[in-house]
Amino acid sequence: MTNKTALITGVTGQDGSYLAELLLERGYVVHGIVRRASTFNTQRIDHLYQDPHDPDARLFLHYGDLTDGTRVAGLLEHVQPDEVYHLAAQSHVRVSFDEPEFTGDATGLSTTRLLEAIRMTQLPCRFYQASSSEMFGATPPPQHEGTPFHPRSPYGVAKVYAYWATRNYREAYGMYAVNGILFNHESPRRGPTFVTRKVAKAAARIKAGLQDVVYLGNLDARRDWGYAAEYVEAMWRMLQQDEPDDYVIATGVSCSVRDFVAQCFAHVGLDWRDHVRFDERYLRPTEVDDLVGDASKAERVLSWRPTVRAPELARLMVDAELATLSPVPSPVGASRTANRLAPAR
Repeated sequence: MTNKTALITGVTGQDGSYLAELLLERGYVVHGIVRRASTFNTQRIDHLYQDPHDPDARLFLHYGDLTDGTRVAGLLEHVQPDEVYHLAAQSHVRVSFDEPEFTGDATGLSTTRLLEAIRMTQLPCRFYQASSSEMFGATPPPQHEGTPFHPRSPYGVAKVYAYWATRNYREAYGMYAVNGILFNHESPRRGPTFVTRKVAKAAARIKAGLQDVVYLGNLDARRDWGYAAEYVEAMWRMLQQDEPDDYVIATGVSCSVRDFVAQCFAHVGLDWRDHVRFDERYLRPTEVDDLVGDASKAERVLSWRPTVRAPELARLMVDAELATLSPVPSPVGASRTANRLAPAR
């Protein structure tokens, strides 16, 4: 247990929700940044809700936009975090081709805004940057911390910028800033437009007779898929080291999209070839063929190693989708975390 305070950008996302759970279990006070919208998108953290009037409350949400440097600096001054986990981004690779400028701003420049705000406010906090295996792009596997970058998407390019910004602030200003180069990590909390969640959901719905087919793009791409709930542990461990450094987090095992699809459908007793259709609209202008991470440094220094790989992950995600087909009714009304948002400052 600890008395530390953490600030998480992207707290309502897959990684942010798992990380918030982990930090709360370890005694942290957790603050999260949420974008203002007309609808609530806090479902992934609703189970962490605690009435803000309760003196024991330890999760607090604040409206903020990472394209607004003034707001970012104000939140840092207000929260005074010991650790900052920067997870927010426009993280959909295919969408980044359609919205390259926004992706560069939200995914790349947001990192500089946070780092500069930390420098200007002189907060003695530790900073985690969510880097990505997409930075390696066309570089042949296996990829490790010393592998050259060759991004193949605006998302990958933006992440390379953010990676080097983090290293530059560490080297220029002595900041404790690290890059976690995480390879693909999935879970039942993954967004429904990402291929693993899309396939798992389709397999469950087709088994239940709720749909007949699912449309996919490139089935030959190979990825190193791990379990997001395990990967956030590695994030936390990076910020507990005596010296800041960068780490690859991966399983070291390659799996094609086709194999993942086959495993999902086999888990419900179906032949994927009867239900999968090709749609060229899901292809990217430039593809990344094969990503496989070498996480031996993380195992050696952080004592971190994965236990869930693609086959287990496919079954886990399909089971979660099957469970949602008979949901427990939830209370009528707005998200339970709605009143937790701190007023705009």
